[in-house]
Amino acid sequence: MGGDAGVRTLFGMTLAFHIVYATLGVGLPLFIALAEILALRRADPLYRLMARRWAAVFAVFLATGVVTGTIVAFQLQLLWPAFMRLAGQVIALPFAIEVFAFFIEAVFTAVYLHAADRIAPVLRIASALLVAVAAAASALLITDVNAFMNTPTGFRVQAGRLVDIHPFQAMLNPAMPSELAHVLVTAYLAVALVMAAFAARALLRGGDPVEVAYHRRELDLAMALAVPAWVLTAVTGDWAGKFLDKAEPIKFAAQEGLFRTSAPATLVIGGYADAATASVRGGIPIPHLLSILATSSWSGSVKGLLAFPRASWPPVAAVHLLFDAMVGVGVLAGLAVVGYWWVRWRARAGYGLPPQLLGGLVAMGPVAMVGIETGWIFAELGRQPWTIEGVLTTAQAATTYPHAGLLLLPFALLYGLLGAGSVLAVTVHRRRHPLSESLREGGVAGARGGGREG
Repeated sequence: MGGDAGVRTLFGMTLAFHIVYATLGVGLPLFIALAEILALRRADPLYRLMARRWAAVFAVFLATGVVTGTIVAFQLQLLWPAFMRLAGQVIALPFAIEVFAFFIEAVFTAVYLHAADRIAPVLRIASALLVAVAAAASALLITDVNAFMNTPTGFRVQAGRLVDIHPFQAMLNPAMPSELAHVLVTAYLAVALVMAAFAARALLRGGDPVEVAYHRRELDLAMALAVPAWVLTAVTGDWAGKFLDKAEPIKFAAQEGLFRTSAPATLVIGGYADAATASVRGGIPIPHLLSILATSSWSGSVKGLLAFPRASWPPVAAVHLLFDAMVGVGVLAGLAVVGYWWVRWRARAGYGLPPQLLGGLVAMGPVAMVGIETGWIFAELGRQPWTIEGVLTTAQAATTYPHAGLLLLPFALLYGLLGAGSVLAVTVHRRRHPLSESLREGGVAGARGGGREG
């Protein structure tokens, strides 16, 4: 595989791997900070232990994320030279500010990891919160570049040259608010469900009363974080959808499998969007719903793909499938959150959680990360054939080096080693410092959990 296809595949593989660690790097610090706050507020040593144990995991994932993020930066320069020339002139500001955000994250991660037991609880919480804020800022600044690629602004092209360049205007591009908000809250939701999966798995295995109390707190905290994260995911998803209908109507039509401009427009769930026949085979049609979602009107008009040149269409079948998969994960996440708190409320006296519910929560961990991956691929594939919408095509942006495909196997092996190494490092650390031993070292083994449950 060479040329443009090889470049796309190589860079896509790199980002697909990096986004897992980037997402965990955004969500874990917030979880740790919340555990520290509860430890102080409730005088509960189990929450302090929880923060310490997950901080060790975060350190491993942060290190892996730094490595993969560095690879992304190098590949941007090597594989996408035309894009980087334009980006360097117009949208370099978020890249520059992100460096400072990463420095803050790195410094206060070091403070938290190496001085947490020697500083006051308030300072410990402050350092954890600064890590969480800096990690979120770092992710949002990079996402802002992607938003610019969707709705480029802050410059003009005149006689093949960039003129009237306004970096702040480019940074504050139209797609920025909705895209950044949606990316951040989905990261928190995904990480909350991953944390819940680990806690649910531990509760299925059982243990002594104090270990069970620890994992109950862990599960409650994760699912409490999931509540606002899921609500905001739905709200920002609706916001992003309405924005797409106005600013990126081709992508919106492709995600919905809508070929003909309609008023009212029917929402089709599932099915195969066949560009050859300009129709969706199968699927579940719901009349008027697409008009409501796109325009907030019962009979609002929504443009279909046939209103645009076929050469400007993305791969419709794949985009429609990816969008449905992303939304499907969001629906499953909502069912998991509502179902958990319903059962938790019904069984609040004895806190008995059925194994079926715990098993479902275990499954939701990887499912949530699938939602992150499908969301990212949908966002990039839906913009094709453009790298920068209306300005630079993907074919123009890619390097002309014909042998990029030769790098696929070496990088695949590298990512396999990095993934296996990070999992092995966490596993070895957990085995060397099992929860039972940590409880004894923390002086809470005989306290039956200490503090208040829930």
